[in-house]
Amino acid sequence: MDPLIQFFSYTHLPADLQSVSRHFYEIAQDIVNNVPRNPERTVALRKLLEAKDCAVRAVLWKDQT
Repeated sequence: MDPLIQFFSYTHLPADLQSVSRHFYEIAQDIVNNVPRNPERTVALRKLLEAKDCAVRAVLWKDQT
């Protein structure tokens, strides 16, 4: 198992954030299961993690206006 997968866990999050994060976890699992382990797979997972973090922050966003 790739150690990066731990950062895609979502069950500890509130329900509204779980619904967003779960999709990224599923994609990460698919990558780990179907893409050969190499530096490019690691980059793919890191970029997916960055995208997941952005999506979660988008849900948390509070408009300041």
